[in-house]
Amino acid sequence: MPPQIDLRRLCACVSLIALAASGVPAFAQTAEEETTARLGTVTVTAQRVEENLQEVPISISTLSDEKLDTLKSSGADVRFLSARVPSVIAESSFGRAFPRFYIRGIGNTDFDLNASQPVSLVYDDVPYESPILKGFPVFDLEQIEVLRGPQGTLFGRNTPGGIIKFDSRKPQDEFEAYVRAAYGNYNTRDLEGAVNLPVVQDVLAVRLSGLYQERDGYVDNALTGEDDVYEGFKEVAGRAQFLFTPKGTDFSALLNLHTRSNDGNARLFRANIIDAGNKGLGSGFDRDTVFYDGQNFLTQDTSGVTLRLDKPLTEAITATYVFGYERAEIESRGDIDGGFGAAFLGAGRFGPGLIPFPVETSGAVDSLDQSTHEVRFTFDEGGALRAQAGVFLFQEEVAITSRAFASLTPGRPQTRVAQRDLDTDSKALFASLSYDLTERLVVSGGARWTQDDKQFSAAGDQRELGDEQISWDVSAAYTATDDINLYGRIAKGFRGPTVQQRFGAPSQADSETVLSYEAGAKTELFDDRVRANVSVYAFELEDQQLTIVGGLTNDVSLFNADKSEGYGFEADIEAAPTQSILMTAGLSYNKTEFKDDVIIAPGCGAPCTILDAAVFASDGVTLLGYNISGNAFPNAPEWIANVTARYGVPVPGGEIYGYTDWAFKGETNFFLYDSIEFGQEGYWEGGLKAGFKSDRGYDASVFVRNILDEEALEGGIDFNNLTGFVNEPRTYGIQLRWDF
Repeated sequence: MPPQIDLRRLCACVSLIALAASGVPAFAQTAEEETTARLGTVTVTAQRVEENLQEVPISISTLSDEKLDTLKSSGADVRFLSARVPSVIAESSFGRAFPRFYIRGIGNTDFDLNASQPVSLVYDDVPYESPILKGFPVFDLEQIEVLRGPQGTLFGRNTPGGIIKFDSRKPQDEFEAYVRAAYGNYNTRDLEGAVNLPVVQDVLAVRLSGLYQERDGYVDNALTGEDDVYEGFKEVAGRAQFLFTPKGTDFSALLNLHTRSNDGNARLFRANIIDAGNKGLGSGFDRDTVFYDGQNFLTQDTSGVTLRLDKPLTEAITATYVFGYERAEIESRGDIDGGFGAAFLGAGRFGPGLIPFPVETSGAVDSLDQSTHEVRFTFDEGGALRAQAGVFLFQEEVAITSRAFASLTPGRPQTRVAQRDLDTDSKALFASLSYDLTERLVVSGGARWTQDDKQFSAAGDQRELGDEQISWDVSAAYTATDDINLYGRIAKGFRGPTVQQRFGAPSQADSETVLSYEAGAKTELFDDRVRANVSVYAFELEDQQLTIVGGLTNDVSLFNADKSEGYGFEADIEAAPTQSILMTAGLSYNKTEFKDDVIIAPGCGAPCTILDAAVFASDGVTLLGYNISGNAFPNAPEWIANVTARYGVPVPGGEIYGYTDWAFKGETNFFLYDSIEFGQEGYWEGGLKAGFKSDRGYDASVFVRNILDEEALEGGIDFNNLTGFVNEPRTYGIQLRWDF
């Protein structure tokens, strides 16, 4: 069924748009001015070359410019993408450090620090495989592209769900600079800026950019009497790029140096904020208060270098080399039971609610080193045939330590420790061809051979695993009219084998593969005033990698499901009915289902109400678990919707504008099993920005995020009590941006 729209929230949305429109002078526009509204061409690099979005046979959404700047107001991290793009969800049980992405329902709830994810993040041509790299801050970007469906030919392994692609603004041969400063509630400070310097005209250009975000804590620890100690953060990141284009040559070299420091609190787990027998937040929730007897902190440092070299070899062939190196360290420690004390201490010595036993753990990546090499050759002589071919090498070494502590013992001594190392080597060969069969029909196809090898080492356990796979895609794009392009695509992707361990015995899962079918239409209508793109898809996963998280043992365990399926549609619409109004809308439906006759997963250790059928051993007494066959994937709401509207009116010296954005995340289940408690009903979140944009380059505005102060669960902890973690509170502030 479609998203249930709360009338109060719908009225609020409409009223905000009306407010933005009515709160400024109503200047009349001539008929000529009204007819000059146009949508600009959107250029993407989804197929490793620059192309018009409307001509690429892939379901793609983009974010850039004002929309991107608005969504990340108030110090937001990369999770602002959640539900802001059709079929995309982002969440984290680590907060800002460790985002988990889901596209078309395909994702991974695994919270361990070497988790394998089926949605790849590519930052400036380099894939970030480790989840602790994927949270790199969003600043000074040209564009974000979301590529839905498997992308196994040009981008490779670990892309069954799709790719989120970030492209920084590059150096250029003109001076350019901007600074953006914002201040908001909770003493939030948000500063971003960049300067582009043509050091030697047409030879050397340098672009320096940086980000500083800091927020004070606002959550009190009522157990210790400390005020405003949690939910603070301090994020500092920078990027330096050098573009070298020697005179008399057609060679270019782009060097990118980047770094990040992230310090603050780990995710706040809140004990018993869910009421037994009810879904979502319950009577025990107080956003501003926790009762902790354990520690809570997070520190993270990452840095890296990217080098891209481009050299035309002939008029038709260009060679490209991309090198990437990333290093990272992180330590996070949290009060996982979400409360204080324990029931065995006696009445009045635990809470809030029932705390069966205390849990305080930490996870640390002691070292992570990732290096990548890619050599790619592109052929295009202006004729009917275009081609790409290349080789890709990937290497990662990661050392991880997990610890548990005795919260009730003075000094909180360490009680358990688990260390493991995982080395990954991967290599691939790929090729892709496109051919114009006619002036209107283009066919494309490609394949990629990949070999993955992993070496896992832990105390008393050493193992090797690996696999070879061929992923591929074929597509056809047909220009039906000058305004309508149709396409169809079949693609196979895969995720390599993986191994996992925390405190228990290691577990591993074989490679998963996906076969996806997709068709769509991309249209530009009403004299380029409306861009409407729609797609329908279906996929089948074989040997899907599933992760049991939490449950009875609070551990991580991997296994494969034989068969899973999904189908749905996406719609992206952008409209400029007049020069004063710009609107966008997105809608997606994602139906996912485990299809094995019987798939057994353990239930919760907390007192939750499981809705799946119990499975018993042959003795009829021993409970083996619950049959999750027929369930939807975790964190895979069926409905996602979003809408934005901008209204601007010219005034002497500039423009007064209002911008509102709203996103709907449908009913969501957090775990493999279905239960009444561990999920969240669908809800809307919205924002508003209004300001004055001067002809002299500055933009002064006020903003508010989560304008209705919606309180919602984003995930749960199911092994101890009815613990959950929640969305961001309402934030608001002022912002000044100046472009030079």
